[in-house]
Amino acid sequence: MKVEVETQPGSVSTLQIELPPEEVSKEWDFIANSIARLAKIPGYRPGKAPRRVIEKRFRKQIQEELTKKLVSKSYHEAVEQQQLRVASLANIEDVELGEDKSMRFRATVVTAPEFELPEYKNISVQLPDTKVSEAEIDAALERLRDQAADFVVVPERELQMRDFAVIDFEGLIDGKPIAEIAPQASKNLHGGKKFWVHLAPDNFLPKFCEQIVGQKRGETRQITIVFPADFPVKELATKEANYAVTLQEIREKVLPARDDALANKLIPGKTLDDLRDIIQQDLEQEKEHGVERAKEEQIVKYLHEHISFELPPALLKNETRRVLAELVQRNRERGIPDEMLKDKEKDLIESAAALAAHRLKSNFILHRIAERENIETSRQDIDARIREEAARYNVAVEKMRQELQEHEGLNTLAEQILLGKTLDFLKANVSVEKTQEPAVVKEKL
Repeated sequence: MKVEVETQPGSVSTLQIELPPEEVSKEWDFIANSIARLAKIPGYRPGKAPRRVIEKRFRKQIQEELTKKLVSKSYHEAVEQQQLRVASLANIEDVELGEDKSMRFRATVVTAPEFELPEYKNISVQLPDTKVSEAEIDAALERLRDQAADFVVVPERELQMRDFAVIDFEGLIDGKPIAEIAPQASKNLHGGKKFWVHLAPDNFLPKFCEQIVGQKRGETRQITIVFPADFPVKELATKEANYAVTLQEIREKVLPARDDALANKLIPGKTLDDLRDIIQQDLEQEKEHGVERAKEEQIVKYLHEHISFELPPALLKNETRRVLAELVQRNRERGIPDEMLKDKEKDLIESAAALAAHRLKSNFILHRIAERENIETSRQDIDARIREEAARYNVAVEKMRQELQEHEGLNTLAEQILLGKTLDFLKANVSVEKTQEPAVVKEKL
């Protein structure tokens, strides 16, 4: 096999690959003989048709199978022969089959950038303290009390700050309903029935809560809201709106006592002491996760600071598109309308580009370390991850495998496993300095 490599700007290389006639002829004969054994041709018994008849009748099929098999095989052999670190196969084109049974084609690839690895074992890291204090347990318990609070109806008094008001309200601008002026805006801006508002300074709309303090149940009050110039809904920015607000109920937040009844409400059958033990275990577990995150963040930061190279433009462009799609989808799931996303398009693109560059650089570095340390993804690793994903989504293992195959997800899965194993290797070989502030935790209850 003859291979010529032409290097182009942007980490792009073109491989001109030529296969000798004897290799192509050998594969041609194998495919033709396989077809001949099964072919049913009028006038001949199965497997007895002359070779010239088989080649004439099935020439196109033979060429397609030959091309599919030899192009893939020889491409990978050429990459290995030239010791290229291919990050992406851009294109295979100009496949030619000569009369002498030789084959030529051109492959365009994007190669990984070249760089030197620094000393990556014993990277110095500072890790947060994993001890859980009584004060942290108390704070977590208070948050749980807050989540278990009751909202009790206050019968006869005026509305006060910190109350929860249940209101009916409708907004107008110049006599027109806000729903007509800004139909794409949140319905909470238009108005609503039995809408809950927690009275606190700067909560909800500008000066809304302050204007309904002192209101009585059943009373309707007219209030004025001036939307700021930087209000996210452009149709409402700088506009003055009039809201008719009718107070239906006043509710007061009442926290439950810190006792066994609270524990039993949160986790049936548990006492307050049991609940404190569970909280402590959850906080300890979350802090351990915080330690792993801290290791990973500091390792990646160190590698980025000590390694410099240019990212392939084509890969950066594709990764930026992918990250941008992720950001847009995430914001849509948070309920942000497309109109607002369009207004923030420039910021989203800049964020996507920065995140894509960071992700690509990290992946190139981790791949190089994996190569140096002979870290690989095994079939057992992939099977185990598929089982995990199947359990996570409550589907059959084989169905999960089929879905991944259909959407070309197995390669992505293998890539994630490889990068994860490489990070685990680096985290197992850090040098720990004095501890930082305690890790931030989130209780799971």
